[in-house]
Amino acid sequence: MRDRWAGLALVERLIVVVLGGLFLLDLLVALVAPPNNYDSQTYHLPKIEHWVQQGHVGFYPTIIDRQLAMAPGAEYLLLHLRLLTGGDGFYNLVQLAAGVGVVLAASRIAGQLGGGTRAQLVTALIVGTTPMIVLEATSTQTDLVVALWVACVATFTLDGLRSRSGALDTLLIGVAAGLTLLTKATGLLGAGLLLLVWIVAQLRLRWWRGLLAALATGGLMLLLAGPSLLRVQETYDNPLGPAHLRESISMQRHDPASVLVNGLRIAETALQTPIGPLNHALSAGIIGIAGVLGVDPQARDITYWNEQYPYTSWPPDEDRVSLPAQGVLILLGALLLAFRNGTRLYAGVFWLALLAYVVTVKWQPWGNRLIVFLLVLGAPLAGLWIASLTGRRLLSWVTTGALVAGVAAGGFTVAYGWPRRLVGPGSIFTTSQLEQRFLREPQWQRDYEWAAAAVRASGARRVGLAQGYNTWEYPWWILLPGTEIVSLQSLQPNLPAAPNTTIDAMLCVKPVRPCEFYTSPTWQNAEVHHQGDVAYVIVRRQ
Repeated sequence: MRDRWAGLALVERLIVVVLGGLFLLDLLVALVAPPNNYDSQTYHLPKIEHWVQQGHVGFYPTIIDRQLAMAPGAEYLLLHLRLLTGGDGFYNLVQLAAGVGVVLAASRIAGQLGGGTRAQLVTALIVGTTPMIVLEATSTQTDLVVALWVACVATFTLDGLRSRSGALDTLLIGVAAGLTLLTKATGLLGAGLLLLVWIVAQLRLRWWRGLLAALATGGLMLLLAGPSLLRVQETYDNPLGPAHLRESISMQRHDPASVLVNGLRIAETALQTPIGPLNHALSAGIIGIAGVLGVDPQARDITYWNEQYPYTSWPPDEDRVSLPAQGVLILLGALLLAFRNGTRLYAGVFWLALLAYVVTVKWQPWGNRLIVFLLVLGAPLAGLWIASLTGRRLLSWVTTGALVAGVAAGGFTVAYGWPRRLVGPGSIFTTSQLEQRFLREPQWQRDYEWAAAAVRASGARRVGLAQGYNTWEYPWWILLPGTEIVSLQSLQPNLPAAPNTTIDAMLCVKPVRPCEFYTSPTWQNAEVHHQGDVAYVIVRRQ
């Protein structure tokens, strides 16, 4: 190890120090900050509590069907931590581990494509300083986890392009592909293409062995993801979930003009800079192009429901932050290396995966986190290209400037990113644990605490919950430990909601009117207590 370090050039040592420093700061944030991601409060983490409560990972009645229809792979990992520790104190470490994993995997891919130490380290720097990766590495989102599985498929695929894959190789690639499917379906836009390349390569080496490897891989994918997909199929008659959820995310128009407009909006949102006039000019130009093509850039069939383009994405927020420096380097590297022997095939797969995403996934304000797996796949191409610029002084200085800008963005993000930051308002050091959980919706904290205190004081053991589709369920599990929480609503035809005759108290969240609807005439002096967006009823039966 000492010899390896001594053999590194000064700039290469600086890269190692920068990456190590960033991930150490991320580790600090991950350990100190409680889970406070918006989606996690709504559906990622409540499902874990339901699993623990019922003793299995089967479905349960709920109005928030994303708790059931969204792939559960990352939450399975969190469930183990929940059972081992009894709480969520180490939840953020799952995505942090995935963040380290994608840096290492991308670096290995760069080496497999012919890159030396410099190319591998530049690749690692591009991935490790991307603001979205820095932020998600301390969250309970799922994008880094699926990006890791896709990167594993990529590196195992490259292992099998020129030599026959043995049983262990097939096992590894099948498990990685299965975990991709189990974690997030969009990951298959990259992993599926890579699998196809691997299978074709194996068939060309020896067709019958390739066929067996393909069948084994498919079997492993079904073994890992099949039970979850079957539950979704049985509940919603589609393995991808209910129609309204599928249609809100997936493109309904696939004509060239609509796909082009969708791609331009995704690119502008991903590459957005803090330069307001530039952002305005680009978005106005895209809207103008859409008008010429006869495409409504706000149309529901190419835009996430109820959202409007353009959207300010450059601030360091975990749900939206852009990646201009890293993104431009990746696109340039992928374009130039698409014409170079040794990287042509891999670059082609990257571009096809990018096209597949643009064709199938609507523009949405938080789409930058959905393309993390594409960033990880493309970073090795940027690393190889930049490392090959020796002797080209102008290009070297330009790319070095871009890398420095990327490092600055990554450092700023870990220090001041939202909703987990080291300094400034809402700092993990100056804000209480409970306040940090409510940083996304601080006005809800007082209401939740008020209702939870009343329910605890009543001695209620079984609490019925009526809530809106996008409200936060998870805080109730934190504020009411040891209490059985059941849903009084259900969007699942084969899973009836809990009857109100079996509960000791009722909580209602935005809207609060369901508390009146679900109040039973058999309850004595049932009074709906209301404050802000929360209401509660204490049950006293006749």
